[in-house]
Amino acid sequence: MLILAADVGGTSTRLAYFQAKAGELEALAEGHYPSAAHGSLYEIVQLFKEEHRMAPERACFGIAGPILRGRVKTPNLPWSIESGELARVTGLARVQLINDLAANTLGISALKEPDLVLLQAGKSHPTGSIAVVSAGTGLGESFAYWDGTAHRPLPSEAGHADFAPRNDLETRLLGYLRGAFGRVSYERVLSGPGLVNIYGFLRDTGYLPEDPVFAAGLATGDPAALIAQAALARSCPLCSKALDTFVSIYGAECGNAALRYLATGGLYLGGGIAPHIIERLREPGFLEAFSAKGRLGSFLESIPVRVILNARTALLGAAVAALGEK
Repeated sequence: MLILAADVGGTSTRLAYFQAKAGELEALAEGHYPSAAHGSLYEIVQLFKEEHRMAPERACFGIAGPILRGRVKTPNLPWSIESGELARVTGLARVQLINDLAANTLGISALKEPDLVLLQAGKSHPTGSIAVVSAGTGLGESFAYWDGTAHRPLPSEAGHADFAPRNDLETRLLGYLRGAFGRVSYERVLSGPGLVNIYGFLRDTGYLPEDPVFAAGLATGDPAALIAQAALARSCPLCSKALDTFVSIYGAECGNAALRYLATGGLYLGGGIAPHIIERLREPGFLEAFSAKGRLGSFLESIPVRVILNARTALLGAAVAALGEK
């Protein structure tokens, strides 16, 4: 069976044709496109079709945003997407749309050992619920329950839930961000733009001085990537504090997700940021924040925590969803 799968995010859109044989997925062709450089998803799909002339039998698109009755308005792109229009563009009778975090969660089943980095061994329960928290252009969260044969994901928009500070610094951060945005979600903090927001807060409130040379560089490059790189190199104290704050809040929200979903099957960090800051995630700050849940701290310490390294996980998950479609 030939499957068209897609992972549609705020930064990039990935498409692939997969051949399904005996439950295994073999990629025959792939395309990777900067999302903001195109006027619509339909434009990208048409371009991919012209580059790789194949005739899929099924299609599934994992999309960052809430899927309601086959439609989604992407929160980090000016796109409105409808399954019926995608069906017309692809020439199929039907195109399945699922949340990108549901796709990411489904894709875990297709990963191999080198695709994961273990942060906390815990004690795995293979049939326990699993949770995924993915920081990238935005923040996505999902969980999956065991249905007797496999983990079945349920999407959420938990990344847009209200940000809850845990200490004086985070309380001041919340006040700073409320001045800029009004309402403050976790995505305003745990995302690429969120790291930049934390940096701006620490700079503007005089927590640490900003290096003028580094500031000039921020204006010409990707600020989140530059802040993370300088923090990892320990070349910028302000950047280092920003990343440490980000990592601690990330750990706390992952602990929240593990509690909400009783994730005895494991907690997974997805998205584009975690693989680039592995060394910081391995430091005590992340896991200390993860398990700092009072009377339930020992429970959090028993949950396996892994980082997903494979950037194609959601793409694989979309193909898994298409393969299992009834």
